[in-house]
Amino acid sequence: PPAAGAELSGVFQNMQKAECYFTNGTEKVRLVERYIYNRQQYLMFDSDVGHYVGFTPYGERIAKRANSNPARLEYARAAVDTYCRYNYGIYGQFATVERRVPPSVSISLVPPSSSQPGPGRLLCSVVDFYPAA
Repeated sequence: PPAAGAELSGVFQNMQKAECYFTNGTEKVRLVERYIYNRQQYLMFDSDVGHYVGFTPYGERIAKRANSNPARLEYARAAVDTYCRYNYGIYGQFATVERRVPPSVSISLVPPSSSQPGPGRLLCSVVDFYPAA
């Protein structure tokens, strides 16, 4: 902290972000952890890669140390299950990927008109459903 009466010389931000990417529910799950200092990413763990990658000299030192620690690597790799899949079970019900709305179907007879002579036609309308596929 600054001395009494002195002001701060700047603002520093140290941040860690964990992002989970899901394909077909939890069939394929990817975890990406990003370590950021003052808007610069210096270290990242990607579960598809399986180890830490440094982006700055400091990040390279941290990555080398983390990658040489089998327990830390195993913990990071297991986070795909303990963090991503676990939280998907809790929060996935609120996600739009799990949302299902059955269609509203109506069938009506369209009588022949003077502009389109011939037999009547059936009109089938399917609306208000999600997902579109």
